[in-house]
Amino acid sequence: MSLTNPPSSSGSLSRTRVGNLKRSLQATVDDAIESRRPGGYTSKVRVRDRYNIVGFISSGTYGRVYKAVGKNGKKGEFAIKKFKPDKEGETIQYTGLSQSAIREMALCTELSHANVVQLEEIILEDKCIFMVFEYTEHDLLQIIHHHTQPQRHAIPATMVRSIMFQLLNGLLYLHTNWVLHRDLKPANILVTSSGAIRIGDLGLARLFYKPLNSLFSGDKVVVTIWYRAPELLMGSRHYTPAVDMWAIGCIFAELLSLRPIFKGEEAKMDSKKTVPFQRNQMMKIVEILGLPRKESWPGLASMPEYSQLQSLVLHRQPSHFHRGSNLEGWYQSCLKNGGYTSTSSAGTPGADGFDLLSRMLEYDPAKRITAEQALEHPYFTNGGPISGNCFEGIEGKYPHRRVTQDDNDIRTGSLPGTKRSGLPDDSLMRASKRLKE
Repeated sequence: MSLTNPPSSSGSLSRTRVGNLKRSLQATVDDAIESRRPGGYTSKVRVRDRYNIVGFISSGTYGRVYKAVGKNGKKGEFAIKKFKPDKEGETIQYTGLSQSAIREMALCTELSHANVVQLEEIILEDKCIFMVFEYTEHDLLQIIHHHTQPQRHAIPATMVRSIMFQLLNGLLYLHTNWVLHRDLKPANILVTSSGAIRIGDLGLARLFYKPLNSLFSGDKVVVTIWYRAPELLMGSRHYTPAVDMWAIGCIFAELLSLRPIFKGEEAKMDSKKTVPFQRNQMMKIVEILGLPRKESWPGLASMPEYSQLQSLVLHRQPSHFHRGSNLEGWYQSCLKNGGYTSTSSAGTPGADGFDLLSRMLEYDPAKRITAEQALEHPYFTNGGPISGNCFEGIEGKYPHRRVTQDDNDIRTGSLPGTKRSGLPDDSLMRASKRLKE
């Protein structure tokens, strides 16, 4: 059973519709459990029977991603994510799949929306799991990087507007169906060659409708540090879809400025796995937004890390800690440095863009704009039609995703992290090696 698609620009959700969504979700879960019982698989498929592996795309803690083309009647290009099994010590011991892999498979199997990455199939071969997705030629991180080379040149305002509308449309679908993404960042926002936005990498995503325990108890750290909402930094045990909206605001700012708006340094967990207060990241936010106030954020004083925030102010006391928000100054400087026109409404995000950004980067999560509200914001309604192709009218081409031949062996015997594969799992190490060469 498929989850219900929300409209691309929706009105308020009725109680009846919310009730139907809840029942639909429960039915979906029941169907998923039923389909996974013995006998649910009708035939055994091997990866190489259906796909030709073109090359290697990237790797990480989960495993590796390869580019492939279909064969034997299966047409198109695909990205195949190969999960490595959990292992203990130097010797491979199959202890099962990670929680991240299981969540991503369960959610992607049920989700279906034009702005969420499309899962083609899941293949179990020997002791490896392969998730086969549609192939996307770009991602927002790649596009942002392209606009900094050879010198900085702004992403066209019409393109930013299309990206943001499609991104919010996909996020509304996830939130309407009780899914928090919890890791929104430019690298996880995929873009097809035809300019369609796809929200990808649902490894940290989870359902938030009536969880048995607080979300914090299951995952103490979520969202990449530069995109982490203040309530998460303040140690909130309960949080809402507002954490995704903060990340979307950070992405919006990065599309305009071509650099992360809050680029802090992450403090790592100690040997006891204690979650540290992220002082540097909080300072980066305060430098632009000013200090959060109990008067405007009623729940602030009850946050677990509130004493740490007070300590930060007492010990550092830089002058900007005692000023109000400087977000508008940052925004106007960003538009000026980006060369956005001040005469054409289509050539600049303008005042509407600032108002939307400020509502996304609201300290109090209860006051932060929702995806549904954002889609109805004047930034989208006042500027004329929005294209479903973010590249429409854009001169020049963006470079294709880099696919290498470093490791195009997708055999199940060549497990990530083993001596047989002979390759590291960290894509950053791989990139630095290329630079040295």
